[in-house]
Amino acid sequence: MDSIGIKRKKEFLGSGWSFPVTFSVGNHQLITTRFENNIKDSIDVILQTNFEERPINPQFGSGLQQFFFQEMNETLKAEIRDTVRISLLNNEPRISVLDVEVTYIDIDNGLIEIDVAYEYNQTNTRHNYVYPFYLKEGTNLGK
Repeated sequence: MDSIGIKRKKEFLGSGWSFPVTFSVGNHQLITTRFENNIKDSIDVILQTNFEERPINPQFGSGLQQFFFQEMNETLKAEIRDTVRISLLNNEPRISVLDVEVTYIDIDNGLIEIDVAYEYNQTNTRHNYVYPFYLKEGTNLGK
C-alpha cells in the first residue's frame, strides 16, 4: 500500500497542536501531531491536567494532582487506576482503555509508573502508554 493509502486509513486518528505548543524555527509554523502521536499527546494532556484548569470545560483532565503526598499503598494504586480509567473514558473518545497498571518505581522519591493499555475504537489495534507520575513533586526542600 502506498503512503497516501496508509494516511487515509489513519485519518480517523486525527491531528492537532503539539503539546507544549511550539513553532518551527524556519517558517514559524505551528507544529502539529498526527495519527498515533496525536492520541499519545492527548492522553498525556489529559493525565497532566487538573480539574477546572480549563474554564470552558472544567471536567476535562484527570485530577491526578489530588494524590500528591499520599501514602504509597494498595489503596492508592486502586484510586489512581480508577481515576486514569475514568478520565480517559470521559475525555478521549477515540480509544477504549483495556487495562491500567500502577507500579511503584521509586518509593523514596515518590515515582509511580502508570501503564495504560488501550485500543483504537475503529480498528481494535492495541497500544500502550507509560506515564511517569511523581507523588512528591516539588519536595526538594531538604536537599
